Amino acid sequence: MGFRIKVYLICLFVMLTGFCTATSEDILIKNAERTIDLTSQLVKITHRLTLSNTGKSSVKSFSFPIDPKAQEKLSYFKAQLADGKESSGELKTEFSTVKGILTYKITLSSSLEPGQIVKVLVGTVFTHHLSPHPKEITQKEKQLVQYRGNAYIYTPYKVTTQTTKVLLSSSTVESYTKVKPSSQSDSTITYGPYENVAPLSEEGIIIHYENNTPFLSVGHLLRHIEVSHWGNIAVEETLDVYHGGAKLKGSFSRFEYQREQSGVSSVKSFKTVLPELAADVYYRDEIGNISTSNLRQEDDGDVSLELRPRFPLFGGWKTHYVVGYNLPSFANLFNSGDEFVLQMDLISHIFDHMVVDDALVRIILPEGASNIEVETPYAVTRLPDSLHFTYLDVKGRPVVEIAAKNLVENHIQPFKLRYTFSRIVMLQEPFLCVLAFFLLFLTFIIYARLDFSITKDETCDNRSRAAVMVEHIRNHYLKRSTLFQAFETQVAKLKSSRDINAFQAAAKNITSDLRAQILDLPSSLKSESPQLNDRVTELQKQDKAYRDFQSTHAQLVERLVSGKINKAQFVDAEALLTKKRDELVEKLNHLINTL
Repeated sequence: MGFRIKVYLICLFVMLTGFCTATSEDILIKNAERTIDLTSQLVKITHRLTLSNTGKSSVKSFSFPIDPKAQEKLSYFKAQLADGKESSGELKTEFSTVKGILTYKITLSSSLEPGQIVKVLVGTVFTHHLSPHPKEITQKEKQLVQYRGNAYIYTPYKVTTQTTKVLLSSSTVESYTKVKPSSQSDSTITYGPYENVAPLSEEGIIIHYENNTPFLSVGHLLRHIEVSHWGNIAVEETLDVYHGGAKLKGSFSRFEYQREQSGVSSVKSFKTVLPELAADVYYRDEIGNISTSNLRQEDDGDVSLELRPRFPLFGGWKTHYVVGYNLPSFANLFNSGDEFVLQMDLISHIFDHMVVDDALVRIILPEGASNIEVETPYAVTRLPDSLHFTYLDVKGRPVVEIAAKNLVENHIQPFKLRYTFSRIVMLQEPFLCVLAFFLLFLTFIIYARLDFSITKDETCDNRSRAAVMVEHIRNHYLKRSTLFQAFETQVAKLKSSRDINAFQAAAKNITSDLRAQILDLPSSLKSESPQLNDRVTELQKQDKAYRDFQSTHAQLVERLVSGKINKAQFVDAEALLTKKRDELVEKLNHLINTL
């Protein structure tokens, strides 16, 4: 039984192999036009192919292998239907490795019947495919680079006619490989047309030409996207940028750089394109904020940020900086009930003809987000999810991490991130703030009102009782001083009215009030606060002396009013009493203030 199965599988393999071979032989490329764009640091190759089915059965797909010498540098691949000079209808592509060669299987939108033709446009972008030659140049020299490729289209099918046009950034061409027929016109080199080219034909070419365009690349990109359901999406990018062109030989002279406008291959500034609604933009490096930047709104609505590093970038030089901005969430966050969709570009436009060697995108979702699904426009590596903790977080915020390598401008495409989030969770942070303040105030109330001492502090208690007693004594003598003042007012009134009976009636009431005010002091005051007890005793003594003074003064005024003494005698006696009164008042005030 096992032997029969093996024989069946071998026969099936032979049949499939024969079918594939027959399918490959059925396809003929009647015309192939290839354009190699070498005007920047990227190598962009566009193939316009006219396919013909010369077999007897329909063809659904065809293969497009990548030249083995360049397949590791391939960054982007796309196939489309082509109608004349226009292209439409992106085709499905799948890649695999066949005998060590990276091969794309391109599926047509409809089967190609025998005798029919179809026009297909295949575009590829390669990074780090141009090599500086020489590898080091001085500040005044221009940059020369080399491109190594194939004069023929690398395809497993026979090509009836093919032509290749190479677009250069300059008409200065040091040398190029001549494969007849070939020609140069200004900054364009044409190879072909070549007739009846066999499958997988190879003829190496080297083009050595001047290219002073920026060779800027991002060694590492860390992109943070923090989503807040309070109406904001914060984006921050940390970039390590380096100049991948010919390295600077010798020292750098800023004087010559500014005077002679040398260093044509160096990079003074570059433009980053931000979303239309970007706000609160900042740009800084390890030293701090960089003010040499210009932010403006373009005609198409995008925000253009012109960045100027602290120093020009020559070959082999690098810089590190951070760019951040805020976006309103309504522009990129959509929802239906508790189901949310975040739609943003996976990477942004950093500079023209950019190359990103390594990118890590971290998407921080609100705490409580679940059922997370990510849909990307091209193949990426999704790393394990993690948690991010910030203010008032309890369980942590989910973090989705996406890694990608060898990216170019064609990869600026939106991704979709779906998740579930309950709106009631948004009340968690305000509730935590209220609860925190409540507990804080409650703690202070408890701390202020409770005594946490292990043993009773007698000294502290004595001080507290003494402080209460001092306040009581001051209030007592404040009332007495009011009555003293009232008594003196009656004495002064007696001088003018000469009504002794009225005076005596009023004086009797005041004296009665003074006698009713009794200073009640504890018997333990002498032992607990001897110093305070001595001052109170002295204060009572001076109080009695002041009361005696008032009685003497009143009797003197009565004698004056009744005519028992003349005015001269009264004035002399009152002057002595006034002097004594001032001394008593000073002593009383001093004793009260020093309690």
